[in-house]
Amino acid sequence: MIAKATAVLRRGFLLGAAVCAVSLAGCGFTPMYAQSAAGGALDDISVQLSEHSRGGFLLQQRLNDALGRHDDHASWKLMLDTSSRRTPRGLRVNNVASRYEITMTVKFELRDAATGKVALKDQIEAMATYDSADQPYAGLAAEQDGEARVAAQAADLLRLRLLRYFAARPTP
Repeated sequence: MIAKATAVLRRGFLLGAAVCAVSLAGCGFTPMYAQSAAGGALDDISVQLSEHSRGGFLLQQRLNDALGRHDDHASWKLMLDTSSRRTPRGLRVNNVASRYEITMTVKFELRDAATGKVALKDQIEAMATYDSADQPYAGLAAEQDGEARVAAQAADLLRLRLLRYFAARPTP
């Protein structure tokens, strides 16, 4: 009896998986990261900072990893202008902040490398929090971890914005 029920469930699962596979194949679904889709254009973007800061450096490194760039010869230039602010959140009894919030604002321009024409101009904002610590080294380590997390979040948001741009852009 149990074996019969298991066999019926297994057949139902296989039938459902086959229907899903056929329906996705017929609808024209293409993953964003496929070479023929928008994701293929991301590895042709060079990332450049307007000024150097720790947060900007972390953002640039994360974007280079996410976009797959390894040199400066690209068809597109992504110009970044970053700014960060640290805001105290939560106060202890002695009126000292127990938590901080780091907000990174990234203004960016995507330019055609050959002509210099601006194709996309926008800004994104990312936020991360971290606990403050009484020990100086622990507080510094927590702050640096917060900076790395906010840069990673900003890089992910920027990558998604670029993917959306290239997906909506008509192919030449």
